[in-house]
Amino acid sequence: MSRSISGDFRDEVDEFHAFLETLAPDDWNRETAFMGWTPWDVVAHLHYFDHVSRMALEGEAAFAPDREIVLQAVRTGRTNQQLARERYGELDAKGMLSAWRETAHELAETLGACEPKRRLPWFGPDMGVPMFTTARYMETWAHAQEVYDLMGAARTHSDRIRHVATIGVKTFGWTFVNRGLDVPGPPPYVRIVAPSGAVWEWNEPSDRDFVRGDAVDFCQVVTQGRNVADTALEVVGPVASAWMPIAQCFAGGPVDPPAPGTRGPNG
Repeated sequence: MSRSISGDFRDEVDEFHAFLETLAPDDWNRETAFMGWTPWDVVAHLHYFDHVSRMALEGEAAFAPDREIVLQAVRTGRTNQQLARERYGELDAKGMLSAWRETAHELAETLGACEPKRRLPWFGPDMGVPMFTTARYMETWAHAQEVYDLMGAARTHSDRIRHVATIGVKTFGWTFVNRGLDVPGPPPYVRIVAPSGAVWEWNEPSDRDFVRGDAVDFCQVVTQGRNVADTALEVVGPVASAWMPIAQCFAGGPVDPPAPGTRGPNG
């Protein structure tokens, strides 16, 4: 597979890792605005599902036990935070950070060497390697924002976030289906400006139904790191206006975005 996704995934891991190394010991136990997770919880969650992803790469037999653990947790109301704490609770911040980076690097290397047409087992339908890798990138980028917000730290974004924007656009219809809602119409025109200044566009151009603005804003809305009301996105038309307040590009049951004013401005 092209390095463009697996290499970007690794680079995102390294960038977040470098930032996490600047945290003081007490910072690891502070609660973020995301479900009260601490930075330790964020890294443990990423590590947990990077490990599960490695099992998926080994095949159905290796992956099945971890899938059943996660699905059983969903059935009994246990959270991803609890799962990660149960598995990695003996690791301190330094140990957690090291274990996560090592596993993520191994995952990125293995995904990068895969045949792009290969299908990998997951919690729903099997996923192709490029989309599987994109999902791991998206998770890493999105959860990192919780820690940047906690620390009040500015964040430098790169055009790697095109992967997040792409999965955000592709999950337009699923956002509604996941909530048991009818898809309100064709996907609206999306025109956003990348960190480099490049213009990214999706869907048929329209001056009646569109989302326009900054790519970071768009990515933070579709990953639910920001409420759309707290961004400068221009959202016009009935379909775009129905989509953006509930946009959800990640798997799982329907989740509501943070309430307006509860998550900080873009770094």
